Amino acid sequence: MKSKGNIVMRNFIIPLLLSYYLITAGCAVLVIGAGAGAGVYSYVNGQLKRSYHATFDKTGQTCTDALTSLKMVITEKTSDDIKAIIKARRTDETPVTIKIVMIAPDITEVSVRSGIVGMWDKKVSELIHASIAQRLQ
Repeated sequence: MKSKGNIVMRNFIIPLLLSYYLITAGCAVLVIGAGAGAGVYSYVNGQLKRSYHATFDKTGQTCTDALTSLKMVITEKTSDDIKAIIKARRTDETPVTIKIVMIAPDITEVSVRSGIVGMWDKKVSELIHASIAQRLQ
């Protein structure tokens, strides 16, 4: 039988440790959606990041296709076969930047940023990621 002191201590220690972890980790990880668009994202400084099980080339083409299908105009593309940056503009001229980094031969990390510093649009970044995830299935 558990004593009242142990229950109180457990109810105090667990939230304290969880708070410490969240503070020291620097960012929260979220699980968004269900089904085709489900995945684990991290949102840091306006960049919504997610890893995909896909080759670097396939992910790059998929990101370009997703932007085009969302009626965004691609203004610049750079790549060195390990890292790529795609810059685009939404119809309202808001900038969008996608960074693709090869983590392993079959794994890429995609960061999406929509908007300008301090005025980031997380919802648009989520929409772009959902479009990418759907195409990579």
